[in-house]
Amino acid sequence: MATLSDWLEGARVRTLPAAVSPVLIGTGAAAGLGQASVPRALLAAGVALALQVGVNFANDYSDGVRGTDDVRTGPPRLTGGGKASPAVVKRAAFLTLGVGALLGLVLVAVSGTWWLLAVGAVAIVAAWGYTGGSRPYGYRGLGEVGVFLFFGLFATLGTTWTQALELSWPAWAGAVGVGLVACALLMVNNIRDIPTDSLAGKLTLAVRLGDRRARLGYVAMITVPLVLSVACALVAPWSLLTLLLVPWVARLARIVLSGAEGRDLIVVLRDTGLLELGYGILLGVGLAL
Repeated sequence: MATLSDWLEGARVRTLPAAVSPVLIGTGAAAGLGQASVPRALLAAGVALALQVGVNFANDYSDGVRGTDDVRTGPPRLTGGGKASPAVVKRAAFLTLGVGALLGLVLVAVSGTWWLLAVGAVAIVAAWGYTGGSRPYGYRGLGEVGVFLFFGLFATLGTTWTQALELSWPAWAGAVGVGLVACALLMVNNIRDIPTDSLAGKLTLAVRLGDRRARLGYVAMITVPLVLSVACALVAPWSLLTLLLVPWVARLARIVLSGAEGRDLIVVLRDTGLLELGYGILLGVGLAL
């Protein structure tokens, strides 16, 4: 029977900054437009966190029943590791996605942005379709596309829109930047799993690119966001706060390019999550100021 620690590991806490950071940036952009709302920001954060945990449980279930997780270099999964039955993990995925849907309904109701219900519905379908269904897009190298769209553009811009009912180009720049860092989280995870994913037929972008090019792609994904924040400084000078992250980015790039493998990349995964959180906080504050 799975313990609380097992469920927290299954929720993949290291990935949760990918949910919160877009909301921080989107709220900062709304503040820059003079329209920030703390209650709506909290609702947006709740939606994003629920969807992130939901997709993590869905991924655990789908990879587990497919046998993709039978051999892992990372932490054991709930389903693949035999810690919880597939049916229980599947229910956990549906429950958390349902919580996200409910919070999203409240958010669009209080903001009057009813058309965003369609975006939310697509996001939930995409959360399940990443590794679930008959043709999971995560197995075809499109995982980063989904992450960029839903945990970059949609999460950031949706947060700004539900508060300000308009968008600014710094909001767009921040959305692209945080989306790229979220993609870097997925990329480094998949670099670690290239050997086992290849054997299981899971053709992630890392598998398709090959080890060296995937590592270079990771470095680009954590570097370009800093360039975008410098561009934001043209209208929001405090966006330069993100340059405090340059040493952190340089360290991660050095580790990944040096050929770190297996469990060594788990630390990089954790620190990439912290990088995204730092980026969200610093750029969000910079845009607000």
